[in-house]
Amino acid sequence: MAEESAPASQTLDRGIRLLEYLVQVGTPAPIADLCAHLGVHRSIVYRLLRTLEDHRLVERDPAGRYRPGTGIAGLARGVRNDLRTAALPQLDALAAELGMTAFVVVRAGDEAVTVTSVEPQDTAAHVAYRPGTRHPVDRGAPGLALLVPDPPSPSDRPELAEARRAGWATSHGEVIRGLSSVAAPVRGPDGRARAALAVVYVDDDVDVERIGRRLTDAAGKVAAALS
Repeated sequence: MAEESAPASQTLDRGIRLLEYLVQVGTPAPIADLCAHLGVHRSIVYRLLRTLEDHRLVERDPAGRYRPGTGIAGLARGVRNDLRTAALPQLDALAAELGMTAFVVVRAGDEAVTVTSVEPQDTAAHVAYRPGTRHPVDRGAPGLALLVPDPPSPSDRPELAEARRAGWATSHGEVIRGLSSVAAPVRGPDGRARAALAVVYVDDDVDVERIGRRLTDAAGKVAAALS
């Protein structure tokens, strides 16, 4: 039974988990953290990292810590390319207007996954939210926005019911402690969510309703560009 439930390729599974971890943490990670994440010996992690380095999927900084490599961008270039193309003008406008990082999230099973993001250029400080970031689809404004078009269920969270009423979702600290987000669904021709547009920020002194309406308008423009 154990063999049936194991990954088809344990080495590939570990390599992918390493990449996901490096993308998610967002800062260069020491080898000790990578070993702890995988729960395997340092020698195994080194072998995985050497292979990933050969393909430019990871790279080392001067301190010997590891971060995603430039090869990641090449792999991601073709993912949901039509969505990325349609969304980028709206993300640029949102980041510039609101001074917040704007991003697109899609659903992958029970997770919400960021596929592209745009950071503001004229702010003293802002939150970075990198492609590849993922979290449970029922947590955080982006995940809730993806669920907004789904039929209501008795098990729905009150936050989801409120998001359906408003047409956009908001959350605070559900995905990353201390961070708030607002998101709106990008609906397909069938009414279901193809994606969600979102912004993330740390300042609580914002007009959330204005941001929600702005995101809803931008999401509608992305949907129109995709139709």
